[in-house]
Amino acid sequence: MMVEATGVSGHETPVAALIKDTFLALADDVRIDVMGNVVAQKKGEGEDDISIMLAAHMDEIGLMVTKIDERGFLKFIAIGGIDQRTLVAQEVIVHGKRELIGIIGMKPPHLMSPEETQVAVKIQDMVIDLGLSHDEVRQLVSIGDVVTINRKFIPLAGDFVAAKAMDDRAAVAVLGECLQVLKMIRHQADVYAVATVQEEVGLGGALVSTYRLKPHIGIAIDVCHGEMPGVPEQDTAPMGKGPNIALGANIHPKLYERLVEVAKEHNIPYTLDPLPGASGTDAWAMQVTRAGVPTALVSLPLRYMHTSVETLSMSDIKSTARLLAYFIASVDKSFVEGLLCY
Repeated sequence: MMVEATGVSGHETPVAALIKDTFLALADDVRIDVMGNVVAQKKGEGEDDISIMLAAHMDEIGLMVTKIDERGFLKFIAIGGIDQRTLVAQEVIVHGKRELIGIIGMKPPHLMSPEETQVAVKIQDMVIDLGLSHDEVRQLVSIGDVVTINRKFIPLAGDFVAAKAMDDRAAVAVLGECLQVLKMIRHQADVYAVATVQEEVGLGGALVSTYRLKPHIGIAIDVCHGEMPGVPEQDTAPMGKGPNIALGANIHPKLYERLVEVAKEHNIPYTLDPLPGASGTDAWAMQVTRAGVPTALVSLPLRYMHTSVETLSMSDIKSTARLLAYFIASVDKSFVEGLLCY
């Protein structure tokens, strides 16, 4: 399963192979570029040279081994914006010469000072315990090996599910579902569905793939904060109510308008996401590549972002895919030419 596969930023090869195999049945051509992005092309029927790029990042946050101490415990650092408060007592997989199960340990509260019990444990005070001796660890683990949380896909009540790496592999699933819908409807534009690398550490995958493909339209699919206790309503989007369509400086206004029109026309539920500046997603890299690309951003509402129990509604994946597919079907040469003037 895609969310259970390994694919920490900069180390996406295992999940990339899985995604490539999935896309092969849905696209006319699938390849992995020099940086590791999976690029699937579905050709359109139009005679005009029109292309649309969909981008969803496949990399996940994780950890990296920085030290093996004299007792065989591993010190580590975060890759991407991991929430260190969630790491204590997690079961992990150390990807050394072979996969090793370990746990993240810390000083128990019985042995802490009163001051220490009042603050969150810092990542530099945690260790990974493999249950092995120093010599055994040295034989199997090297500095720089990546570590992932050992978490299986969790079905919840209704159509809610939880897992690690839903950010942003749920959006990669949207790409696959969109390609499936496109097999049943006609579209003029060529479509490039790209599972990008290294979004969590700097948007590099989206930058190079957009530069190479030179699309007329770019759409990033990512996640946004879903409604949850303790978070102001204006900072979240409702779960199970469809995709969150962004508008603002990172978004071409005519793409935003067309996405909303398509959603209304096909009775697809949606919410709006006002973004005053850079979105912090692949959309930002896409928009400023070469001489600029008209760009949009569509997001899946997700609870508990950057933890190992990221939670979302499966219905939002399906409705987002439908929105993208019908948007693609609506694009012709005149619409693309109209994007060049406001």
